[in-house]
Amino acid sequence: MSADYGFWKYKSKAAAHDDQRVYTLLSNGDSVVGLQELPVDSIRGHIREVFSDWKWLDQDNCEGPPGKGSFALSATPQFVRFDCYSMSGVDRNRIFDAMTGKFGCPLYDPQIGERFDSWADV
Repeated sequence: MSADYGFWKYKSKAAAHDDQRVYTLLSNGDSVVGLQELPVDSIRGHIREVFSDWKWLDQDNCEGPPGKGSFALSATPQFVRFDCYSMSGVDRNRIFDAMTGKFGCPLYDPQIGERFDSWADV
C-alpha cells in the first residue's frame, strides 16, 4: 500500500484555508501566498537521523529493512511531502512525530482530505 502525506504551515490560522487546493498547488511545485517557509535542510537532516537505521539511496529516497517499506521525500521552500510505500503505521508515525514535534508542521492526509492542525498556533 502506498500513501502520501504533506506538511506546511500557514502564516495565520484565522484565515479560511482550502487544504486540498493548497496541497494540490504545493504538490505541483507552486508557491502559495500565506504560507511560511520551512527549514527544508534541517528537516532533511532530522529525517535522516530518525531513519538512520534505514538505507538512504540518495538525499531523498530511503529504504527500510526487508519488509519495512520505503519512502521518498520531496520538498520546496513551503512544503514537505512524503510518499510512503508499504510502511507500517509505526514507521509512518516516526515521520509524523518528527514533522509535528520538531518542526511544528501539521499533517495533511490527502487520502482522507483532512489536515490535523487543531493543536497548531498557526
